[in-house]
Order: sequence, then structure tokens, then C-alpha cells
Amino acid sequence: MGRTGYEPTQARSPLRLRLGLALFGLVWGAVAAVGFAVVGQPAWAGICALIAALALADCAVVVHRMRQGPHYQPGRDVPPYRPVERPRHSSRR
Repeated sequence: MGRTGYEPTQARSPLRLRLGLALFGLVWGAVAAVGFAVVGQPAWAGICALIAALALADCAVVVHRMRQGPHYQPGRDVPPYRPVERPRHSSRR
């Protein structure tokens, strides 16, 4: 079956995947920061703490967008949007 120009009916927002990756970055960054601080590497501990802080901020943004509703995180009951139809120009002059 060829492409019709419509959004696929199973298309979903990647917010849950982004949240999972941000949580992974948060845990990894926090554990690495503590580990580097314990072994006496403050520069690396600071870098990893910064990564954890950025991941935490990303988690907050993603959760906020997920709570905004179907416009940002469509569910299975939200139909795909129809593409904007543009008027066709005739090639005759």
C-alpha cells in the first residue's frame, strides 16, 4: 500500500521515550557524581552532577508536557490530523 499523505494511525509522541532516557541520565549522572566525589575527583564529580541536573530539568519539562493533555501526548482515542489541502494550480496559461 502506498503512502496516502496522512499521518500513520499508530504514530505516537516520543515523550515517554524521552522521559525514560532522561531518567537514565539522571540516575547515571547522580551515581557517577557520588562515585567521583568519593574517589577525590571533584572536576569529574561536578561534570556528572551537571549532567544529572540537566536530566532532572528535562524530566520536569517532559512531565509538564505529558500533563498538558492529548495535544502534546496523543492517546489512542485521538485521530490523526488531516494534512492541509492546498489549492492545485493549473499548468495552463
